[in-house]
Amino acid sequence: MVPRTRTQATAVHVPRRRFTIDEYHRMAAAGVVSEDDRVELLDGEIVQMSPIGSPHAGCVDRLTALFTRRLRSRAIVRVQSPIVLDRRSEPQPDLALLAPRPDFYATAHPRPRDVLLVIEVMDASSRLGPSTSSLGAERETPASGPD
Repeated sequence: MVPRTRTQATAVHVPRRRFTIDEYHRMAAAGVVSEDDRVELLDGEIVQMSPIGSPHAGCVDRLTALFTRRLRSRAIVRVQSPIVLDRRSEPQPDLALLAPRPDFYATAHPRPRDVLLVIEVMDASSRLGPSTSSLGAERETPASGPD
């Protein structure tokens, strides 16, 4: 008779290197990541974004047209562009409504205090994972306190 051996799974802790926005931008400047890579910085991790299919793009375009027509100069409609949440998160939500500013945020990306609304379009069949919406929910908004 062969004695049974019991194998135990051992959890291995692999340390992760979290990046700051400055480090992320330096990587982009050095060519480590590019706009063609479709990545964003979420909570210090470089996360690959899903490809944009036709239904997704059409929905974003419809929302852009709707908000632009309805809000005119009362808000800036920003499409798939960065927002700085903190020193380790610079998501690119599908659509954001921003407080108006004369420079249209050309001198600096908007911060939470500038954001009126963020919309992330998702296919109903998509699996949930790290997203702009979950990060934004963790941050304080103008309605709940200072950023």
